[in-house]
Amino acid sequence: MLYGFFRWIAGIALHWFYSDIRVIGQNRVPAGGPIIVAANHPNALVDALVAGWILPRRLSITAKATLVENPVLAVLFRMLGIVPLRRVSDEMKKEQAGTLDPSRNEGAFDRVMRVLHQSGVVLIFPEGKSHNEPKIAPLRTGLARIALQARDREGVVGIRILPLGLKFQDKGQPNSVVIAEIDEPIDLDALGNITVEQLTALVEHRLRGVADLRADDVFLDRSVLPHRPGLKRSLLKIVASWGEWVHRFPIQAARNMAIRKGGDADQPAMLTIVYGLGIISLYYLAVGVVAGLVGGFPLALVLILALGTGAYWAAFRDRPRGY
Repeated sequence: MLYGFFRWIAGIALHWFYSDIRVIGQNRVPAGGPIIVAANHPNALVDALVAGWILPRRLSITAKATLVENPVLAVLFRMLGIVPLRRVSDEMKKEQAGTLDPSRNEGAFDRVMRVLHQSGVVLIFPEGKSHNEPKIAPLRTGLARIALQARDREGVVGIRILPLGLKFQDKGQPNSVVIAEIDEPIDLDALGNITVEQLTALVEHRLRGVADLRADDVFLDRSVLPHRPGLKRSLLKIVASWGEWVHRFPIQAARNMAIRKGGDADQPAMLTIVYGLGIISLYYLAVGVVAGLVGGFPLALVLILALGTGAYWAAFRDRPRGY
């Protein structure tokens, strides 16, 4: 239930920043069985939010362990089932002498194996870190090692690796378009005796096919397409316009804070979403407190639900759930 709530919030936040998230090949997502989603990593935290939004099954997300040094994020990670991984590059910065602890990720691997044993879905970014290049970086071997360990040592049957390509028209520009393209899953059992290096090369080849920018990629915002008029659509547009108006100030404030923060190209979208969620939460709280003092709990509840409804339709006025 908590995952579903945060997924709903993430979908609204993404569509407040990007005008459209186009999904290609969603019918290729297996309805059951253990899955490792191999996604490229062009836009930091936003990549995980997009993957969580477009994939219909609950994700267990791997993330760099430095994020859990923030106590608030650490609690949130545990609640959402996010698995922190200690990267070599991060650990080397901490180590002044000696060698790295080879067992530093044993607990994380155990959690990933448990998810796969339970026919769950794990999201991994095999490039290892976010970057700004138009093509994916050479993959690291971690995903292949996890997949083969789960199949050969842990006896997990039916693992499929699902390549997910995320392409941004302009990842730092509001109202731009995102393409999420899903390739046919790789059946690990059908590959037989394959090495880590061979599996890494196969996943990289398949991921490049959906993640690297192509000349035929069409970043078309579906909201500009013509729609048949009707009373229901007219009413929804009124609700959406109201929702956009009442949220304009907190969203613009979040955008201004993100711009002032600066940083690389990953920052504008990520920070606008993070700051926006925080500012809007405070905004809803303030509205609820004032309404509660004036008209009691019923009025506060009605206003907060109305704000949430307006935010939803402002994001999805032409495409419920963004699909």
